[in-house]
Amino acid sequence: MQIRKFLKLAILALMLGAGLAARAANELDTAQKLWLAGQRQQAIATIEQALKATPDELKLRFALGVMKMETGARDEATRIFTALTQDFPDLSDPFNNLAVIHAGTGELDQAQSDLEQALRLQPDNAQAQENMGDLMLRLAQRAYQRAQGAQIAPSDALALKLRRTQDLIKANTAGR
Repeated sequence: MQIRKFLKLAILALMLGAGLAARAANELDTAQKLWLAGQRQQAIATIEQALKATPDELKLRFALGVMKMETGARDEATRIFTALTQDFPDLSDPFNNLAVIHAGTGELDQAQSDLEQALRLQPDNAQAQENMGDLMLRLAQRAYQRAQGAQIAPSDALALKLRRTQDLIKANTAGR
C-alpha cells in the first residue's frame, strides 16, 4: 500500500513539474512578445513573476539577465549571470554574457577570462567567438597605447597600428 501511495505522489509531482515548465514557457513567450513590442518593464515584470513560481527555471533566469543587461541594469545582470555560472557551470552563454558586461565596463582582462571559459565549454559558440575577436581588438589597442606611452620618442609604426586598430573597432561598433 505504501508503494502505491508513493507512486501516486511521484506521478503527481511529475505532472505538477511538467505543468510548471509549460507555464514558464508560456510566460517566457509572453515576456518576449512584450519586449519586442517595446514594453520592456512589463516584460521584465512578467519574467520576475514567473520566477516566483519556478525560481530555478534556466530559460527564465537567462532571459531576465539579458533583459536587465539590455536596460542598463548591469549590476543585476551580473548577479544573475554569475549565479547561472554557479548553478549551471557547463553552460557557455552565461560566461559569454558576463564577458560582454565586463568588456562594456572596461574590465578587459575579466572579459577575456569569461570568454575563454565560454569557449572552453563550447568552442563552436559563434557569439563567444565573435566577442573574443572584438575583445582582442580592444586588447591590441590597449597594448599599442601602452607601448606608445613607454617609448622615449613616439613611434610612427605604433601610431599606425593604433590608428588601424581604432578604425577596426569603430567599424565593428558602427555596424551594431
